[in-house]
Amino acid sequence: MSNPSLDPTQIANFLRDHPEFLADHPELLSSQKLSHQTGGKTVSLIERQIDLLREKNRALEFKLAGLVRNAQENEAIASKLQSFTRNLLLASNNEAVPSVVEQSLRNLFSVPQIALRLWDVDEAYQKLDCAAPVQVEIITLANSMTHVYCGPNSDFQAASWLVDGGTAARSLALIPLRVGATPDAFGLLVLGSADPSRFTMEMGTTFLDRLGELSSAALARLTPHSIAKAVK
Repeated sequence: MSNPSLDPTQIANFLRDHPEFLADHPELLSSQKLSHQTGGKTVSLIERQIDLLREKNRALEFKLAGLVRNAQENEAIASKLQSFTRNLLLASNNEAVPSVVEQSLRNLFSVPQIALRLWDVDEAYQKLDCAAPVQVEIITLANSMTHVYCGPNSDFQAASWLVDGGTAARSLALIPLRVGATPDAFGLLVLGSADPSRFTMEMGTTFLDRLGELSSAALARLTPHSIAKAVK
C-alpha cells in the first residue's frame, strides 16, 4: 500500500478484495478525513459512511411512503367498486338499473356530470330516458372504441347529453357498453367534469374499464335476448 505507483482504482480494488484490511486497521476509519458534500466541512470515513446510510434510508422511507399511499388509494378504489357492484345487485327492478348506475357514479366517485344512452333496448324499456334516440355517428364511434376515452371535450356529439349541453364539461370519459367480447356496443356512458385535469389522455383507464364492465353487465338486462331480462 506504500507503493507510490498505485492509482486510485488499484487501491479501491484492494479494499474491495480485502475487506478485512479496514477491520484490522480501525484507526483509519476515524483518522481519515473526507470533504463533506455540503458545507465544505471534513468528516471521518466512518461518519461519511453513516451519512450515506442515512441518505439511503431516507430514499427507502420515501419509496415506502409512496407504496403505502398507493396501497391505501387502491384499497379505497376497491371498496368503492364493491359498493358500486352491491348497488347494482340490489336494484329493485330492471327499470331502476340506469338510475342506480348514474347515482352510484355520482355519489361514490364524485362524478359531477353523467349521461347514459342505450340504443339496443327491449321494447319494454324504450320509454326510459336512457333509451332516447342516438345519432348514428355516436353509435359508430362507440362500436369502434376498444378502450375508454379520457381527455378534453373536443366537441364530441355525446357531450351534448350532459347538463347544459356539455358546455361546462372541459374533460370527458367516454365508456362504451358492450357484453363481453361482443364487437358492437349497445350503449355509451359519458362522464364529464369542468376540471380539465379530471379526465386526461395520460391517465390509466383500468379503473374506468372495470366500471364499464360492471355497468354493461347490469344494463344488459334491458337488451333483447338477455338472460337477465327474465329477472324483473
